[in-house]
Amino acid sequence: MNLFPRAFRALVCTGLVAAMPLAASAQARAHVHGQMKLDIAVEGPTVVIEMESPLDNFVGFEHAPATEAEKKAAGDVVAQLRAADQLFKIDPAANCKLGPVHLRSAALGLGKAEPGSEGHADLDGSFAFNCTQAPEAKFIELGLFGAFKALRQIDAQIVTPAGQFKRSLKRPATRLSLVGGK
Repeated sequence: MNLFPRAFRALVCTGLVAAMPLAASAQARAHVHGQMKLDIAVEGPTVVIEMESPLDNFVGFEHAPATEAEKKAAGDVVAQLRAADQLFKIDPAANCKLGPVHLRSAALGLGKAEPGSEGHADLDGSFAFNCTQAPEAKFIELGLFGAFKALRQIDAQIVTPAGQFKRSLKRPATRLSLVGGK
């Protein structure tokens, strides 16, 4: 059962595209090791986080896992990302609970394969949080730097009822503000 309707996802994505220029195609998409992109939308009773990242940021390689150690590393990362409420801790004032999590990585056999650069594998995800007071969220505490040692920078595009803006976090910062301005 999909608790996060496709129509709403389309609305949020349309809002993000209209509000902030995103890559027009996978070919134009930047693939930089150590960096992750987040698109965050706060709308109605939901907070949606879309993540784009090189697979290397999570497991240290960019191919289908071949050895038992690589398979274990990939499985551990998938388990961590499926427990997204441990990596994305939304301001308690919003009273959010983790909803659907969708992971995509051709190299890991997750979701539909998306066109990409030869030899560069990604691990992308969509994390939906169902909240009773989503507009009250003023921040998200990110556990990403602690969980994934190769990650150095997170670039976020944020859309909330209060406005649209960008943020960038570098290791060791963990708090991503959802409030406009600084």
